[in-house]
Amino acid sequence: MRNATIRCAIVVGCIATFLIGVARQPVEPIGSTRNSRVAYPIPAEVQASARPKLTLLTGTLPATTLEEMRFAAPNVTIVDGLNRQTALAHAATAHAADARLLTPEFLAAAPNLVWVVSPSAGVDRLMGIKSLADRDTIVVTNSRAVHGPAIADHAFAMLLTLTRNLREYNALQQKQRWEDAEGDIRPSALQGKTMLVVGLGGIGSEVAKRANGFDMRVIATRRSDASSPEFVKKVGKPEDLLGLLPEADVVAICVPLTAETEKMFDARAFGVMKPGAILINVARGRVVETTALLEALRGGRLAGACLDVTDPEPLPAGHPLWKEPHVIITPHVSADADLTQDRFRLLIIENVRRFGAGEPLLNVVDMQTGY
Repeated sequence: MRNATIRCAIVVGCIATFLIGVARQPVEPIGSTRNSRVAYPIPAEVQASARPKLTLLTGTLPATTLEEMRFAAPNVTIVDGLNRQTALAHAATAHAADARLLTPEFLAAAPNLVWVVSPSAGVDRLMGIKSLADRDTIVVTNSRAVHGPAIADHAFAMLLTLTRNLREYNALQQKQRWEDAEGDIRPSALQGKTMLVVGLGGIGSEVAKRANGFDMRVIATRRSDASSPEFVKKVGKPEDLLGLLPEADVVAICVPLTAETEKMFDARAFGVMKPGAILINVARGRVVETTALLEALRGGRLAGACLDVTDPEPLPAGHPLWKEPHVIITPHVSADADLTQDRFRLLIIENVRRFGAGEPLLNVVDMQTGY
């Protein structure tokens, strides 16, 4: 019996060791190697045990994520649970910092800072901090490709809510009435319609993938010359936007907010859109000129709009957009999902590992262009 017990314990121990090993195996990273840069150079010949001690300041992260980050980079001390006020006390020792902690005051007190980690894909707030833009020794990374699947799901949830009159049917359900909705938008199917994805990046590609799944014809704009999925039938440059807009039944805005994209959708852009088109904005509110959007809705140029972002944001009570009958509004929540958290965890763990090892980081932002 004693021998059997020992054998059982050995087997259990081996299984546990195997499972721990599997959990610690490197995972294929999420993120882009475009613009990759080393934030803190460490010669390759330096042994792991002799690597310099670095400090990363961050907001609140799950305990399991912190544990994995520390395992991935033992030479990186992680100070978590900080806010903009408490981070100031640690600024002098920081080599890296969560972008949410950044202020001009923090930067002035952080002479050793070489890496800024943005948990969002957009870095428009950071672009407005001049002291950051002026320090080209600081590498900024974002969370490109992390949020795409959830945001794309949300975009289609809003679109289908509009095209299938789901708000009206939900109201009837609350009244326990089994009858057709009396909305003034006739229910429509997406098959055969054309979607224009403005900004075929990480988020835009996920939106395009879902549009293809609905048997839509997909066209797009993108700034880079990177290859596009086969199901995207036509890809133009940003300057081709006005020529592509008349083809689209649905326009999905997925571009970052930059000086070039701010108010991209103005009266001129709405004026060339196909009458009865639907606009989706899951990018930033300031990409759309709100006054021009309201005029396009009221004048019938647009059949509706699906907005997860607005200008102004938060959208104040009493704003005219709230009262537009063919507008779906959600409060900038399209990225919220367990999947998003999982994907961010994989990205931050890999980038912390790279930081501690002196390797090029993923998702490096070109601070001249904003993406």
